Amino acid sequence: MPAEALKCKECDERYPLDARFVCDRCFGPLEVLYDLSGLDPAETRRRIQAGPPSIWRYADFLPFERSPRTALAAGVTPLVRADRLAERLGVREVWVKNDAANPTHSFKDRVVTIALAKARELGYEVVACASTGNLANAVAAHAAAAGFESYVFIPADLEEQKVLATGVYGTHLVAVDGSYDDVNRLCTQLAGERESWAFVNVNLRPYYAEGSKTLGFEIAEQLGFQLPDRVVAPIASGSLFTRIARGFQEWLDVGLLDGELPAMNGAQADGCSPVAEAFEAGRDVCRPVRFPATIAKSLAIGDPADGPYAVELARRSGGRIDSVTDEEIRDGIRLLAETAGIFTETAGGVTTAVLRKLAERGELDPSERVVLTITGEGLKTLDAVRGTFEVHAVEPDVESFERALGAPAVA
Repeated sequence: MPAEALKCKECDERYPLDARFVCDRCFGPLEVLYDLSGLDPAETRRRIQAGPPSIWRYADFLPFERSPRTALAAGVTPLVRADRLAERLGVREVWVKNDAANPTHSFKDRVVTIALAKARELGYEVVACASTGNLANAVAAHAAAAGFESYVFIPADLEEQKVLATGVYGTHLVAVDGSYDDVNRLCTQLAGERESWAFVNVNLRPYYAEGSKTLGFEIAEQLGFQLPDRVVAPIASGSLFTRIARGFQEWLDVGLLDGELPAMNGAQADGCSPVAEAFEAGRDVCRPVRFPATIAKSLAIGDPADGPYAVELARRSGGRIDSVTDEEIRDGIRLLAETAGIFTETAGGVTTAVLRKLAERGELDPSERVVLTITGEGLKTLDAVRGTFEVHAVEPDVESFERALGAPAVA
């Protein structure tokens, strides 16, 4: 197994591969440390291409001695070439990585697959999470399929579609009167008191985060083991954004890819944009947003754990982090639907709107190959598109149709 230990991202202190998420020495976050020096690029590529149609095709880069058996298959979602969107934006190629094609229709199936496999390996029988919606769906579904008891904690004002798509799996659904940060704080406290519970994004967070880097692996593999020039991805906690880049970097280190990291562009909503504000102000530290106010609730994390690392990555890669208004988010949803035939939730409206903003500012080279990451399905946030289009009501006859649509009379 290439995974050797958990390592502090701040002081490099090492720990066993057990359930912990913070450094005892400096309180920094922990991540999985790998030794990939023994991987032969040609043989590793053959294993990947011969692997299962799920994230387990990348088992050489995941923290398990052998690929676990999991009830739901996550990953290997479409990478769609969006030529009409590229033409609208004035660039050579735009590809849409549509992770809404996962089992519960978001990228969270990737992280939950890894976290629950590790929970089983470590002997847990109860899993839990703090969620803004998509993670709630994924934990409830994967726990049900795998036979775990589950507890899912959500903000009380979460979109109804996401609440319904969580409760249906029979989880213990707990609505907390507060923001996501309040929910997360409660779960962190409970993780300290209920040591028999595996909180996927608390005490199992180092493993959970590893699922996100499989997005980077898939993008590169689906482009023929090549890197894009730019990636636009949403930022909530900052983990997805930074882990996509980590996936690219691991394959560069092993020799599966040539070149340099693509420019990494992060996307946030104006009503909760601590990372974008830190980037714009030239700060390394993200000032928490106490009361998020945006339709992009899945991105409404006011105190992002990986925010500083997202800022650093954007600067180092030649990218940046932008935010957009709620109206721009709605326009982004419409733009992607009308040009690529993909209906995204509000987080995807954020990324699409930021991509358009980059194009309008002239920051995209016309020769670029850009990948736009779509992390969730539009059916989860239907209220965002309510009232954004017209429905023509007609009687069941040709004359009524022609009057309503302004069509010429039939000769």
